Amino acid sequence: MLILPNRLFVQTVLPVSRLLVRNVSSGKQKKGIFGIGFASASVGLLLGTGYSIYYMNKPNAHLVNEETRIKLVEYVPDIKPSKIIKHVEDRSGLELTLYQYQTCPFCCKVRAFLDYYGISYNVIEVDPVLRQAIKWSPYKKVPILVAKSEQGLQPLNDSSMIVSAIATYLFEGNKDIYEIVNYYPFISYVNDGGRKTSEIMNKYFVMLSRASRSKADELDEKEERKWRSWADEVLVHTLSPNVYRTRDEALQAFRWFSDVGEWEMNFPAWERHLIIYAGAAAMWLIGKRLKKRHNLKDDVRQSLYDECNVWLKAVRAKGGRFLGGDRPNLGDLAVYGVLSSIEGCRAFEDLLGHTKIGGWYFEMKEVVGRSEGAKLIRS
Repeated sequence: MLILPNRLFVQTVLPVSRLLVRNVSSGKQKKGIFGIGFASASVGLLLGTGYSIYYMNKPNAHLVNEETRIKLVEYVPDIKPSKIIKHVEDRSGLELTLYQYQTCPFCCKVRAFLDYYGISYNVIEVDPVLRQAIKWSPYKKVPILVAKSEQGLQPLNDSSMIVSAIATYLFEGNKDIYEIVNYYPFISYVNDGGRKTSEIMNKYFVMLSRASRSKADELDEKEERKWRSWADEVLVHTLSPNVYRTRDEALQAFRWFSDVGEWEMNFPAWERHLIIYAGAAAMWLIGKRLKKRHNLKDDVRQSLYDECNVWLKAVRAKGGRFLGGDRPNLGDLAVYGVLSSIEGCRAFEDLLGHTKIGGWYFEMKEVVGRSEGAKLIRS
């Protein structure tokens, strides 16, 4: 599960929640109940909209020289999928279940990849407050992709690692998922706050045989990795301060999140309304902190426009429709996935009106929707 940065939690959400919870003991029950819900829903929905603190607050690391692979799990709860995504052209042979928040940009990135290559998968929508659907997992963030292998149930963690591992499976052709996971170990370290944490190594690398790779291929792969990292480390940081720029925009965004995430079907009415209104209020406050943290311009829209123009310049320099030329590469899919997480928000409407990103974006939407990458997969 993604977690709020400690300092941000203490300074923004926790003081408010403590104040409201204290009102319970003083007889102000209505506010107290709202305070308890506000604390949990605000934290959960911060995560549900996908602004992962792993990418927002990456500390200087002190390696403790521990390395491990993502272990198999013996059991996951039998939960009815929220959606079953079936691609008739799927030739991958994979059986996948995606644990996600619908509007998390990192989850959107994984779905864009799977849909483009025509890979079928089940979706389990994780309750951002209780998170019961992933209590079986020692990894407490989303997305988590569980693949059935001959050895058992193999979780894949972190959106970039998921994409790289599945791409390796699709295009290397002679390795199973269990073996491929060994290429992406966790390295443990102690962060600046003294907490032990871990990072997935090689997560932007698709592990292909070098025998048939030309120098040009290697340069293209290096550029692809650069832009995949840029989507995670730069572009995503412009989203939250823009989506939650004003109270009205924050509320509109959460209403859209509810619609697209089918919260009415997945959560009780009281919880859905609490999430929408408390979450919007919390994220409006937190968005202002993130603006300062990531050194965005006073007009945060301009920072979003500037970064998208940087991307468009790179695409144009390649001389084709996409960064990958005539067809998208993993850089295209990463940027498209991140931006698709805000498609129903006012920030996205303004982005279309002030940049020329729409041409590339909607062409990407078409090829992803048609699963045009499916024909590239070896049968």
